[in-house]
Amino acid sequence: MKLINIGFGNMVSVGRLIAMVSPESAPIKRIIQEARERGELIDATYGRRTRAVLVMDSGHVVLSAVQPETVANRITEEGEDV
Repeated sequence: MKLINIGFGNMVSVGRLIAMVSPESAPIKRIIQEARERGELIDATYGRRTRAVLVMDSGHVVLSAVQPETVANRITEEGEDV
C-alpha cells in the first residue's frame, strides 16, 4: 500500500484514490457538501484554504491545502502513474 503526503503530515493511499480535483466548481462544492452531510468528509487543511479535493473509492472526500499538481508530482516521484 503506497501512501502519499497530502500536506501537514497527512497521508492517503494512492491505490484508493479515484480523482483529485480543484474545489472551485459548483459540482465539486456539491460533492463536498453531500460528503459532509453523510459524515464522509475528511478535512486535512488545518484551517487553511482548500486547494485540492480527493475522492476516494470508499466514498470519502478528503480536503487538502496542497495544490492538485503538487500531490500529482509526489505520486509520480514515487514511481506511480497518475
